[in-house]
Amino acid sequence: MSATSATWTIRDMPPQKGRRVLITGATGGLGYETALALAQAGADVLLTGRNPAKGQQALARIRAHCPAATIRYADLDLADLGAVTAFADRLGNEQEGLDLLVNNAGVMTPPIRHETRDGFELQFGTNYLGHFALTGRLLPLLRRGKAPRVVNLSSGAHRLLADIHFDDLQWRTSYKPWRAYAQSKLAMILFAFELQRRSNAFDWGLLSNAAHPGYAVTDLQTSGPRLGRSRPHPMAWLTRLMQPLMSQSAAEGALPTLFAATATEARPSGYYGPQDMFELKGPVGDASVGDKARDPALAARLWTISEKLTGVIWPNHQPSFV
Repeated sequence: MSATSATWTIRDMPPQKGRRVLITGATGGLGYETALALAQAGADVLLTGRNPAKGQQALARIRAHCPAATIRYADLDLADLGAVTAFADRLGNEQEGLDLLVNNAGVMTPPIRHETRDGFELQFGTNYLGHFALTGRLLPLLRRGKAPRVVNLSSGAHRLLADIHFDDLQWRTSYKPWRAYAQSKLAMILFAFELQRRSNAFDWGLLSNAAHPGYAVTDLQTSGPRLGRSRPHPMAWLTRLMQPLMSQSAAEGALPTLFAATATEARPSGYYGPQDMFELKGPVGDASVGDKARDPALAARLWTISEKLTGVIWPNHQPSFV
């Protein structure tokens, strides 16, 4: 049975007054819509992104909708672990706690292989490793938050073509754009579930869950496929063809994230997405979880390797402080 109501909308969100929120990739698309809804509900929202101009534009748009919004913007490049560390250090000096972290930012299917600043394949490095490192660096702030939650953005792709290719995590031997994307999104849902297991074991006090937007119309479907190309990618044409029948707006696509982030019905290790048309669109409900995503041994192995790759070593005991 679904944990949600078929009519759940942002009007059903509990009040968010004073809740301290950080959203990655929040200057457009799903992240922007998530930030707008939370700001309108009274949250203290920190938008992050890689483009300061887009950040200021997003702030202006949200303030136009909600003049009383408590919002700000900060640069954060998840493809640079040094930048992630510096950002987390600054935030730790600026505020006492963090109540909600939405790991939303991502890149999708560049046609040729790109690398992050640290030499990781771009999708695995940005979509997953950057968020793994960020969440670990922010754990002390989250542990001081009020009923803290972490929401990871995954994708239905985690069930299709997806595996964790431990023999070539960075796709150096044979890069396949869709398989690399699917791996990064499988990693995100494995991370969400393993984070909840470790929070339970070590008394971190987190509610960790995941969501996916279905086929929401944003620039994600075309900006990734354009990387490294001088001409439009065929995916842009295919996207335009499919949109009228199979897609929903970015605001609708953000509803599963908002449910995971705010609803009293949202469960630890829950996974939420649209319910219609193979989970491409429609009202919010429990989303389908692939068999590999349910494998705790796979999640634990990925966690250990991710600590080595990022240099972020999570505590493996119950601290005596909060």
